[in-house]
Amino acid sequence: MVLKAIWGLLIILSVSSSWVGTTQIVKITYKNFYCPFFMTWFSTNWNIMFFPVYYSGHLATAQEKQSPMKKFRECSRIFGEDGLTLKLFLKRTAPFSILWTLTNYLYLLALKKLTATDVSALFCCNKAFVFLLSWIVLKDRFMGVRIVAAIMAITGIVMMAYADNFHADSIIGVAFAVGSASTSALYKVLFKMFLGSANFGEAAHFVSTLGFFNLIFISFTPVILYLTKVEHWSSFAALPWGCLCGMAGLWLAFNILVNVGVVLTYPILISIGTVLSVPGNAAVDLLKQEVIFNVVRLAATIIICIGFLLMLLPEEWDEITLRFINSLKEKKSEEHVDDITDPSVHLRSRNRAIGTVSIPLA
Repeated sequence: MVLKAIWGLLIILSVSSSWVGTTQIVKITYKNFYCPFFMTWFSTNWNIMFFPVYYSGHLATAQEKQSPMKKFRECSRIFGEDGLTLKLFLKRTAPFSILWTLTNYLYLLALKKLTATDVSALFCCNKAFVFLLSWIVLKDRFMGVRIVAAIMAITGIVMMAYADNFHADSIIGVAFAVGSASTSALYKVLFKMFLGSANFGEAAHFVSTLGFFNLIFISFTPVILYLTKVEHWSSFAALPWGCLCGMAGLWLAFNILVNVGVVLTYPILISIGTVLSVPGNAAVDLLKQEVIFNVVRLAATIIICIGFLLMLLPEEWDEITLRFINSLKEKKSEEHVDDITDPSVHLRSRNRAIGTVSIPLA
């Protein structure tokens, strides 16, 4: 447990740092280069490296090492007993690849309109959307506390738009961020519905497959945007390759850390690492003097973060709380009995010392 707690602390810091780094590099890149779909496509292609990274870890840690093809076939069971076929590749990968691209693209669009702090806070609403979709689609257990958390998330969204007096750019930015959180929630719910739970190897295989699909079938989109001058640049040499590679590398690191963290430590710590990106981005924005925290914006951010944390409560949280309160009551009653008993015992021992015997009434 101590080892898992130490790993958890490291994973929390790593997850939060990688997400803050990704968001801040995007903001830096926008100063000289604004092509959000190309940036989304470029960073998604890096997902191809997920499975090779996983297999390298397998070679370094496993006692019984498997060949790359054998490990690949073993992890491809996430698509079914027959493994990965061309039909399943198109049927299962296409919708998830589209949702993945939409999530990241809308997130990047939001970063153009809002500060990194606002976007990261609004993105935390995806937990509330996951609960609502799971309750409706997957018939998950109804929990009143999570309904309260969902209401808090919606309240925070409205307050975030109100923070700038419903300015046009602010409303559009909030819509992009909420759209990104919604597509992320839909991705997670559909994954659970069609593919179930996945171990680390299966998750690495699936994310790498998304990268291949993106490279093969989505590549025509940035080409069309370039030819129509929607997203245009003078030459490939003029592209900010350092920022692009830094953004894609940190994005890949974030996805790897999220899946590694589930294996090495407690899953709830991964979510805590994600929500800690909000104060992390706030600290960076304050240092860069890019954000002014008025009362409404600060309240909206806090409300969304509290709602996110309420979503992390386990399903049996009420029973656990009652057991904890009952144990405290029993402990206090035992201490009270001890306090009553101790003076009588002391009185008896003192009277015996002077030659008399006192019989306590209680």
